[in-house]
Amino acid sequence: MARIRQLPDHVITKIAAGEVIERPASVVKELLENSIDAGARRIDVEIDAGGIDRILVVDDGIGIEPEDLPLALASHATSKLHDADDLFRVRTLGFRGEALASIAGVAQVTVQSVPQGATFGAEIQAIGGELSPVRPWSGSPGTRLEVRHLFFNTPVRKKFLRVPATEFSHISEQLTRLALAYPSIHFTLKHQGRVVFDLPATDHLPDRIEIFFGPEVRAALYEIRREHGPLRLHGYIADPVIDRSHAREQYLFLNGRWFRDRRLSYAIQESYRGLLMTGRYAVAFLYLEMPADAVDVNVHPTKAEVRFRDASTIFHLVLSAIRSRLNEAKQTPRLEFPRDPLPRSESPSAPIPTADFPSSDANKPMIRESHRPVDNEVRGQPTTETRFISEELFPTSLPVHAIQLHNAYLVAETPEGILVIDQHALHERILFEQFQERLRHGPMERQRLLIPEPVELGAESAALALSVRDELAELGLEIEEFGPLTVVIHSCPTLLSTASPAELLREVVEFLTTQGRLPPREVLLNRLISTMACKAAVKAGDRLTPEQIRLLLEQRHLAQDTHHCPHGRPTSLMLSRKDLDRQFGRS
Repeated sequence: MARIRQLPDHVITKIAAGEVIERPASVVKELLENSIDAGARRIDVEIDAGGIDRILVVDDGIGIEPEDLPLALASHATSKLHDADDLFRVRTLGFRGEALASIAGVAQVTVQSVPQGATFGAEIQAIGGELSPVRPWSGSPGTRLEVRHLFFNTPVRKKFLRVPATEFSHISEQLTRLALAYPSIHFTLKHQGRVVFDLPATDHLPDRIEIFFGPEVRAALYEIRREHGPLRLHGYIADPVIDRSHAREQYLFLNGRWFRDRRLSYAIQESYRGLLMTGRYAVAFLYLEMPADAVDVNVHPTKAEVRFRDASTIFHLVLSAIRSRLNEAKQTPRLEFPRDPLPRSESPSAPIPTADFPSSDANKPMIRESHRPVDNEVRGQPTTETRFISEELFPTSLPVHAIQLHNAYLVAETPEGILVIDQHALHERILFEQFQERLRHGPMERQRLLIPEPVELGAESAALALSVRDELAELGLEIEEFGPLTVVIHSCPTLLSTASPAELLREVVEFLTTQGRLPPREVLLNRLISTMACKAAVKAGDRLTPEQIRLLLEQRHLAQDTHHCPHGRPTSLMLSRKDLDRQFGRS
């Protein structure tokens, strides 16, 4: 008895729908992309019950000819491909030709369309894949497509849908992506008859970004533009002060198509390394443009992922563009107070009330970066040796005066107000840049250990350490295998003579373990350098002499970026004279 049989068409249709139509948001995405490909300048979307009951998309595009309506709902029928070679030079959002057929297989669909320039059009209905005859229809030029009762004939699929509010949030995200990709199109979105978004067409992307993400994000945006041969990158990145606990506000677009790419997401995070704390993510809106034959968009059923012909070049294009722009936008975080914290008396003779800072949350100073966690530094007794960069590398200039507070912070007067500096974070940044500069000119100086130091790591950790032996040697840390569970250290960086080389090696292994895969060489070296800088820098708890304070403050102005330590903490905060005057009732 035969065990292999041909599946019936209605089963094939439902299988195809399962690959493309995951939820109502998938339907909205496919319909919006079709409208954009049709040249629409305005697209209106109406949703009922999170898209489960009804989805309506109306556009003013070129429309569909009456004789093409049955083919529009047929499987693998499209006007966007002519032969197989076209798959490798796709210039449209949709091209597979199965989206409408898949939707029609699991819903009740009505398509009404009037071609541009025609006086009337036609309509067709599909219920569970069964098509009605084409009938005349009159309306505005463009296409009106309504989807009702999604998954009505696949109740098992319907059970996996979330509540309408959750499903609508996914629809809203799909519209957000397309609205950011095409700001020149007017979009509207209604849910249960209520207008959620009305997005007029604009040629200024930050206007649209502000609608979705608020004025705070818009005010922190930096524009970037970079070209490399036929590759073009443009868009906006946010100042590091605007960070998130997730990467959902990193939007990538390729030739007008939203996509996700782990390598480029890594490039964004790597660009901000040293400006964001671990676990925080940057906000970015990046647009790549390249020849259609330089990318394969046909590698994912929902077209959410792509394959680049030259992924390495694109990675470095994004990395260098963001880094350069961030270096141009150095800022010192300001210590801010609430507006008018001291109530003013209406009587000139009345006494000024005092501000009870310790007991009133409303009157406490607010730090713009207060959401950032603070490193778990040991704040103990002063160490016996304080480590500084050699003064020859940073020649002295004008004397700088500051006082040390709590053996951790330096306070200096500036023309703008008062500058409060974290001595460890500042010194760590200066050392980090010095180590980077030395590494550019060759391997760092190393000091041979009189007695090689064995470090027991375990089989997996030892293998990880040995896999980056060459990179460690560039930094002066020479290791070799010493049995299956142990490596032995033969030398350590001269600049790190007071730190434990075994501790440094263990931190390297811990970092590699959390990565899941071996990071690029540049990333690894920078991580090692930041660890070395942290170990070598003065600590909170170190008592500094006036000469050491003077030297540290002078070096602050000679490093490229001293606004954040390599781990992302601010090195200094500014309390302006204006804020001081306001707190003491002088303004």
